Parts: sequence; structure tokens; C-alpha cells
Amino acid sequence: MNSATAQYEKASESVDREKLILEHVDYVRKIFASMAVNVHDDDQRENLYSAGVVGLVQAANAYDPNRGATFRTFSFPRIRGAIVDELRKISPVSQEVLKQIGQINKAYQRLDPPVTPELLVEYTGLSLERVLICLEAMRFLKPQDWSDFHCTVHSSWTSSEGSPEREAERTEMKCILADGIETLPENERITLTLYFTEELTLSEIGEVIGLSESRVSRLLASAKFRLKEYVRRQTS
Repeated sequence: MNSATAQYEKASESVDREKLILEHVDYVRKIFASMAVNVHDDDQRENLYSAGVVGLVQAANAYDPNRGATFRTFSFPRIRGAIVDELRKISPVSQEVLKQIGQINKAYQRLDPPVTPELLVEYTGLSLERVLICLEAMRFLKPQDWSDFHCTVHSSWTSSEGSPEREAERTEMKCILADGIETLPENERITLTLYFTEELTLSEIGEVIGLSESRVSRLLASAKFRLKEYVRRQTS
């Protein structure tokens, strides 16, 4: 390959990356809007969105279309992960909630899967509402665990690319997730389905089922926890 050809290909790649970024800026907004972000300061929200854009740029720089995945599928965990990392820096978790999370973690370690919010209530003496608040807050303290599971569900439900081996794994996970979803309480099942399959924001889900955004956020936290525990039980 001569130098002129190499320069042309490098320039083409640069244009392709820029195009990916420009075409998916709204996708960052959609991911951000779909997350349970209990931050009302405009500057902090702008910082969170900017972190998502940084994740988008990193995804565009690393993306290889020859591997089969669409850019949306490839970029999703990187955009979401960047926002979660920024959320963790803000650390909107009170000392009271941190203490209660400690109680929940101790109870969780003693219980066999699948652990449910109701079991955590029984073993901690906390109310169900407090347990759900803690489950919602735990994503700030263990972002990788929650992000991994969230992205597993997202990939299983929204993607169909990949090798035959990857597709077989995805099909198996889809079956496990489908069975697990059937075990969820009705409001949690509806919330989770609207969130992942319809990609509605929390406020949009609230309008559909007639609940506040904060209540929907807790229902989603509970649903994801139950489903994660169901998957843990089925795959352990």
C-alpha cells in the first residue's frame, strides 16, 4: 500500500467515525433519558450527558463493522457505562442509605438465589420501600455489576447479529429472560418490558401505567434485581 492510499483510507475512516458520532448524538440523549437519574441540577445533568457523548466518541473510535454488530449495539454499553461512571462521581447516596445497603448486602450474602426484595425485607427489618430505594442506589456503588446485566438484557432483546455460537448463547439467554419475566409481579413486568423492548423513558412509562417517575424507577430496580437473581439461579 503506497502512502497516498494509506492517507486516503485514514481520511475515510476519520469521516466514517465523525458520521457515526453525528448520527448517534440523539441516541446518547435517548439512553440518558431512559436511565433512572435522580439528579436535578442542570450543570450536573449536562455533565452526565457530556460523559455519554465521550462514551459515544470512544465507541466510534473503537468500532469495527466487520465484526458483525451494529454500531448502536456496540456503542450502548460504552455510552451507558460512561454516564454511570459520572453518576458514581456525583455519588447521590446518603449516609443513611449507605448504612441500609450494608444491611442488605449482609443479608444477601446469607441467602441462596433467587433472592427477592421481600426476602431482604424479612432479613433486614427494613420496609419494602426502603429496600427498593437501596436497590436503586446500589448502581452507584457497584456500577459494573449492574451495567453488565443491563447490557446483557439489552443485547439479548435488541440484537440479532453475531457468530452462530454467539447467537446460540443469545437465544438461550432470551429463553431464560422470558421465563424470568413471567415470574415478575405485573407492574414490574410491564415496566421492564416497556423499558427494554419499547425503549420508553421512565416518565413515558409512568404515563402509561399511571405512576410517578420515581415510583417507576423503583419498580424497574426491583424488576431488574428479581430478573438478575432468576438468571443467577438458572445459570449457577
